[in-house]
This record gives sequence, structure tokens and C-alpha cells, in this order.
Amino acid sequence: MQHPLLASRAAITAIVCAFSLVSTSTLSAEWGIGAGVVSSQKPYKKMSRDTTPLPLLYFDNQYLHFFGTEAEIKLPGVTFSETQHLSFGLTGRYDGSGYDDNDADILDGMEKRKSGFWGGVKAQWKNPWMTLSADWTHDLSGNSHGQRVKLGAERSWQWGDFSLTPRAATIWQDKKYVDYYFGVHEEEARDGRPAYRGKSSFGAELGLLSIYRFNTHNSVMLDLETTRLSSAVKESPLVDRSSENRIFLGYMFRF
Repeated sequence: MQHPLLASRAAITAIVCAFSLVSTSTLSAEWGIGAGVVSSQKPYKKMSRDTTPLPLLYFDNQYLHFFGTEAEIKLPGVTFSETQHLSFGLTGRYDGSGYDDNDADILDGMEKRKSGFWGGVKAQWKNPWMTLSADWTHDLSGNSHGQRVKLGAERSWQWGDFSLTPRAATIWQDKKYVDYYFGVHEEEARDGRPAYRGKSSFGAELGLLSIYRFNTHNSVMLDLETTRLSSAVKESPLVDRSSENRIFLGYMFRF
């Protein structure tokens, strides 16, 4: 099964990147380490839920940000006032959308779909009411050759040591992405699994992040996320769900 391997590769990548950032930066920075567990349900027919432990690494300074399997190179931004700022960045992340043919019965005989590294650009507008963001990413690994655009909004509330951040986003996926992960080639078709060509479409995402800080150094976090699948994904013969979801629970120690 591919999912534990994906988590291991992502963790190794996180470790290498984080220590690289720490060693090369001479700027004042925040960094931390921790551990967590992620449980995810993909939409493929009768695919079991995958639960995997993960190490956590965090690094942030004026030019670089890294957490988990995502990294950002910060570009110059625009400050409108003390409460409004427009920022830009180059982003990279590890995406675990791939599968092996033994991950579920419906995938038996399918060619392996590889996960990969995605990169692109991001803009974020912080204001007194909420934080708005837009990003475009491309499959840098060249597996799907796909593209995605995400428009999101979030707002945080703080009560003492506890914070709550709900978020919502709409996601556009191009036909190459949908066809690679949810399409069925002619040579892969069989009874109950007809050939299918993916097409571009939109999906929606809702999430909720809660963090409790015991003190300056120690905190725990719980992140819940559900994604309503696009029509092109739901029409795939590989899929029997209208959504997929992820639960993450972690502990972080900040130095």
C-alpha cells in the first residue's frame, strides 16, 4: 500500500528541508519540532481509511517558511496600513494523491499513479476581517502535468491560550490532473470499470484548525478538513463518494 510510504517520504523531505533552512539562514528565526498523526479517507471505491504517524518540523523567518510538507519563499509585499498587508510567495509542497493498484479492489490492474512535488505562486491579503488567498500550483514532478488554482478565505479567533480558525476555499483542477488520478485508460478498462477521460472542474473545501498553547513552547493542534469533489471526479468509475476528508492531530515544541 502506497500511503505509509508517502508519509515516510514526506517526513524525510521535511527533515532535510527544515535543517537546510536553519543552517543557511543567519536571520532571527522561529523553529520547532513535534509529532502528529494524520487520518485520511480518499474517494476511491471501498478504499480503507489510512492513518499514519508523522514527524513535524517548523521554521519561519523573514524570507522562508516551512511546516510539515509545505514550504514558501517569501517575496516583497505591500503594506497598506497597520492592519492590512498584501504578501506574495513562491510555494512548494508534497502532494500524496497517488495510489498503487493494491490499495483498493477497484484499482486492481490499474497502472500506478505517482504522488509528487508541486510548486507555484501565492498571494495573500491580510485585513481586519479575514485573510484572503489565491495560489496557482503545477506538478513539478511531471507525473500528472496538472495544474490547480485555489481561492480561499479564513478568519482566526483567540480566547486566551486557545485559537480557532475556520476556512473555506474553491479549487479548480485542470483535465490533466483529473484524468491522471481519476481517469481510466482504454487498456485499463474492464467489467465494472469502463474507460473514462477526466475533464477540468471545480471543487470546494472546508476546514477548521484549533490550537491550544500550554505555554510559550508547547502546543497541540487539531485540524479537520473535508473536500467536496468536483463533478468530473464524482463521475469517475473509480469513485463512490462525493467527498474526501482528513483529520490531523499534532503536538509542537517551539524553541
